[in-house]
Amino acid sequence: MLRILFLGDIVGEPGRKAVISRLAAIREAGEIDFVIANGENAAAGRGITPKIAIDLLRAGVAVITTGDHIWDQSEIMEFMEMEPRVLRPLNYPPGTPGGGSMVLDTAKGKVAVINAQGRSFMQPPLENPFLAVREEVERLKALEGVKVIFVDFHAETTSEKISFGWSLDGMVSAVVGTHTHVQTADERILPGGTAFLCDAGMCGPLDSVLGRETGPVVERFITSMPQRFPVAKGVVGLRGVVVDVDETTGKAVGIRRFAEDLPEGKGLEEKF
Repeated sequence: MLRILFLGDIVGEPGRKAVISRLAAIREAGEIDFVIANGENAAAGRGITPKIAIDLLRAGVAVITTGDHIWDQSEIMEFMEMEPRVLRPLNYPPGTPGGGSMVLDTAKGKVAVINAQGRSFMQPPLENPFLAVREEVERLKALEGVKVIFVDFHAETTSEKISFGWSLDGMVSAVVGTHTHVQTADERILPGGTAFLCDAGMCGPLDSVLGRETGPVVERFITSMPQRFPVAKGVVGLRGVVVDVDETTGKAVGIRRFAEDLPEGKGLEEKF
């Protein structure tokens, strides 16, 4: 069995510091074999920088996925050409910097990670992820001989995420959604053996609106006037999902949500 930990959107300095400081202990306690994290909000809530990516990789994250904020920090473009473990959505057009999938060798065989972005209420509008990911899955299986395939689907609506999971059932090991920053409670293994969760949640401040200070966001809703949305402070919550995969078949055999809160910098016991 291969055990994968996926951490939802890392938000700003609070989120990334919590992940970096806690990841080794979480891996040991949960007997984690492979770690994936969505880092697209790690740089002050918008994008990711090369330094932050390196820090996360050094902390034990094997692959960093992203989403619609991938280009918010311009220096990441050149970095992605040199570091294939930082992904951008697969369904960008040909010629876009970086890659949308990655295969890594582990002690328990090859693991592929695919990053895709939805189209409903998402900007910029990208190519059809349903078609792009199916094609990539077939390529990875044919050329790389991969059985374990994990997909981060960065999308807004639950309907698109659920449909995406069903479209890949039996073809990949897991489909987990990101982007909304709120962990959902619909984890399950679909009939074909694909683990699914609509959204992994975020790694960021709990007393916030999706990781941002509450005051300015509430004021924006009340007045409709522009506001700055600083990353919040205080208690940090780490949210994600643990997926157990039979590495010989690539089918999921277990899925459970992961949650840990870090009040005042002190970690609570991991919940597996």
